[in-house]
Amino acid sequence: MPTYTRILCGVSVALLLATGASVASAANLGFLNNTPASAMNQVDYDSLRKAVRAAVDEKPDGESTTWTNEGLRNSVRIDATITVTNTDKDGDKTCRSTEVVINARGQSMTLRPRFCREGTGTWVYQKTH
Repeated sequence: MPTYTRILCGVSVALLLATGASVASAANLGFLNNTPASAMNQVDYDSLRKAVRAAVDEKPDGESTTWTNEGLRNSVRIDATITVTNTDKDGDKTCRSTEVVINARGQSMTLRPRFCREGTGTWVYQKTH
């Protein structure tokens, strides 16, 4: 699995669930049909993943960055605010909590993925149970 795919797995799972109406309907998740993520296409999704990756890599806690799908050939305007909310260190392990607020069609959704790494290694999404 490519490094950056693992980094943003949390965002990936949430967006993947909401991407297709047929998937949502088949899984009895029809309420996801009107979420901002349901308006995203693969190009939007890939672009947002890169923006979240950049924030995790570069932004200090509390600083936000914005993303939009302008110029990505989607007729639905989608934007997001990405904020690294907290960084914890325990020895050689660093973890970063993020908040990703996605807006489209007058709706918003908030994702809160957390990523950790050892030393200067690869950021890995931390699954919650």
